[in-house]
Amino acid sequence: MGRSFLGSLATAVRVANPPVPFSGRGQSHGIFGARRDAVGQMQAMTAVGTLFAIVDRTSNATALVDWKLYRKAKSGRKEDRVEVTAHAALDLWNKPNPFMPRQEFVETSTQHYDLTGETWWVIARHAASTLPLELWPVRPDRMTPVPSQETFLAGYIYTSPDGEQVPLGLNEVIQLRRPNPMDPYRGLSPVLSILPDLDTSRYAAEWSRAFFMNSAQPGGILQFDKSLSDKQFNDLRDRWADQHKGVANAHRVAILEQGKWVDRTVSQRDMQFVEMRGASSDRIREAYGISKTAIGDFEDINRASALAAKGWFAEQQTVPRLERIKAALNFDLLPMYGRLGEGLEFDYENPVPPDAETESTQLTARANAASALVQAGYDPKGTLSAVGLPDITHVGIAAIARKPDPAAAWAASVARMVGGDVENAMRWEAVAHIDENTCQPCADNDGAVYRNRAAAYKDYPGGSGYVKCVGAEHGNECRCKVVKRKKTRDDE
Repeated sequence: MGRSFLGSLATAVRVANPPVPFSGRGQSHGIFGARRDAVGQMQAMTAVGTLFAIVDRTSNATALVDWKLYRKAKSGRKEDRVEVTAHAALDLWNKPNPFMPRQEFVETSTQHYDLTGETWWVIARHAASTLPLELWPVRPDRMTPVPSQETFLAGYIYTSPDGEQVPLGLNEVIQLRRPNPMDPYRGLSPVLSILPDLDTSRYAAEWSRAFFMNSAQPGGILQFDKSLSDKQFNDLRDRWADQHKGVANAHRVAILEQGKWVDRTVSQRDMQFVEMRGASSDRIREAYGISKTAIGDFEDINRASALAAKGWFAEQQTVPRLERIKAALNFDLLPMYGRLGEGLEFDYENPVPPDAETESTQLTARANAASALVQAGYDPKGTLSAVGLPDITHVGIAAIARKPDPAAAWAASVARMVGGDVENAMRWEAVAHIDENTCQPCADNDGAVYRNRAAAYKDYPGGSGYVKCVGAEHGNECRCKVVKRKKTRDDE
């Protein structure tokens, strides 16, 4: 591939088919009902405002998400992956071709997917290399799969605007599609399920426009007692149009030299075209599974519901589209790099905004689980990661005692929760200040050894002051403390 396809693509850009005007004339089955092909589906985007808003929102949201390349971890966990910042596949994805950055490429691809149920990427390579050099999004109506009885799919045919057919191999095309239950080779478009609604919405708009263009009232009848000649008919029609057609001529008095005016009883209100267009918009949104909020209708909504709607849109609309792209990159594009692509995977930044209430509930549950595991005797160093909590630096009870502020109190609660050094510190020793003022309990406990700091601090709260000291009865402050022992050979 390469020169032949790119030449045809350049021709397609120069002589792109202009949009078919939606006049409705000569189309007995409606504006869109007469065209059920991919061209009609794509043209529908610019014909109905609701459909345009839906496709524009979904394609923009999908294109704005950032992507990264990772080297997979042996553990299989995402948090253990290593980001790859320099790779040919990453360069290609960030700049698919000389004329499109990734954002425009993804937006174009998503438009094709939302309108036709298909996205087609054609890969350009250098004649002397098998590595992909460029990615091009191609209109679905120009691509035709070639079925095979032996291998299911033999290749593809790209048809240029001038009719040239370019054969493409399996390794030159990547297709993303919404599965079609009637055709395993093509995608399924939501537009096909709403063609009558699109017709109704467009006709309602055209009727409203014609209402204002034709004297701002439904038409009436000019009645004559005798037949008019062709010249009389043409003169009367032209004079009436000149004097009464258009919004500026609305409600002008009509002067008739002959004949009489018969008014019609049908009115704009009777037709209820506003309600009709609203009903059509509802059907279009239903086909795409999108709420009014997603396309900018914020009537009767508060901040909480707006945040919930934002999260729902990202989860239900953006993520599924990203997952299809991710599968194409990891299972179709990266294998084209051979050994250079082994062990790598593309992944996107999660577009779903965090839920503060849910995160708080999860954090509390994890903290309680960590506390229960530590109390059951499990090693605190592994407990935190086991329940999904990050490592926490322990500040020590003595530091908390010296600075009893809210932050220190919080650190103390964390230290108690996860155990930290409190339960794992090795032997501690009581040290008494021996002189004539030393009380007997303090002297007796001098040199006492504790297994850990928790036990030592139980007798010496905060690290000093023996709880059994009787010096206070004589007005003396206890001068004893506990210190961490250095390891000796006996301890070992």
